Amino acid sequence: MDRPSDIADAAAALRAGGLVILPTETVYGLAADAADPRAVAAVYEAKGRPAFNPLIAHVTDLAMARRIARFDPRAETLAKAFWPGPLTLVLPVADQAAVCDLARAGLDSVAVRAPAHPVAQALLSAFGGPVVAPSANRSGRPSPTTFADAVGETGPSAVSALDGGPCAIGLESTVVALLDRPRLLRPGAITRAQIEALIGPLAQAQDDAKRSPGRLARHYAPDTPVRLDAHAPAAGEAFLAFGPTPARDRTWNLSPSGDLAEAAANLFAHLRAADRSGATAIAVAPIPEEGLGEAINDRLRRAAGFVG
Repeated sequence: MDRPSDIADAAAALRAGGLVILPTETVYGLAADAADPRAVAAVYEAKGRPAFNPLIAHVTDLAMARRIARFDPRAETLAKAFWPGPLTLVLPVADQAAVCDLARAGLDSVAVRAPAHPVAQALLSAFGGPVVAPSANRSGRPSPTTFADAVGETGPSAVSALDGGPCAIGLESTVVALLDRPRLLRPGAITRAQIEALIGPLAQAQDDAKRSPGRLARHYAPDTPVRLDAHAPAAGEAFLAFGPTPARDRTWNLSPSGDLAEAAANLFAHLRAADRSGATAIAVAPIPEEGLGEAINDRLRRAAGFVG
C-alpha cells in the first residue's frame, strides 16, 4: 500500500495534467483528470488507443457520480447494490465539462463507476473529482493485473505510479447501458444474472456497443496468436489450461480446481506469461459459459480476434 504522501503526490500530478498508474480491484489503470482534454489526449497517446473508444470516469461514490451523470431508478438500484465495485453504468451525461468530450468520444452518454480498491478510493478522494483510468496497457494488449506489468506497458508516460498489489478480480468491469432498454455492453465480474435479478432482462449490446470500452474485435490480445477451445497444445504452442491438467512445459493453468473466479484473476497474467514464452501460438482450454465464464470467454474471443 502506498503512503499518504504518495497519494498526495499522485493527486497533485493529476491536477497538473499528468498521468498516474492506478490500481483497481479489476485491472491497473492509467489515470488522468477526466475534465482535462490535454490529459485525456495524453492517455490516448500513451495507449495508442482509437479516439472513438470512450473512457470510464472513475468516482468515489454515488454522490460524485450524480454530478456527472443522470441516474434513473434502475441506475440508482444497481449503484447502491454494487458500488464500490466492478460495475460500470453508461448513462446520459449531466455535466459535459466534468468529463470532457474527448473522454466521452463525442457521445451524449458517460460511462461511470466507483472502484473498490482502497488506493483508488484514496486517490479519488484526494483529487476530488472524476478521473478516467483505462487499463494501463497499450491498446489491444492484455490488461495489466500487476504493478510490474502496468509499469512495463505505460510507465514511461506516467508521472506517478501507485502500487496496490495484484488485482483481486483481474477482469475489466461489467458495463451496462441504461439509456433506454437495459443492455449488457461488456460482461464482467458482476454477472448478467446478478443484474437481471434487480432490474430485469438485459438486451445485447447492438448499436450501443460503441458506448463501451473494450468492444474492438481484436482486443486484450497478446502478440502471439490465440487458439480457443483446445484440449491440448499442438507442437510449439503454449497452453492455458482450466481444471485438472497434467504438467507440461509452457503450460499455465487458469484454475486447477476449475474455479471461474480464480481463472478470471489469472487470465491476463497467464496470457502475458504465455506470450513471453516464445511459443508459436497460445492454445486455450474450453471455459464454461455460465456466470463469470461469459466474461472470460468474451475476453478470450477478443484476444483471438473473433468478436466485433
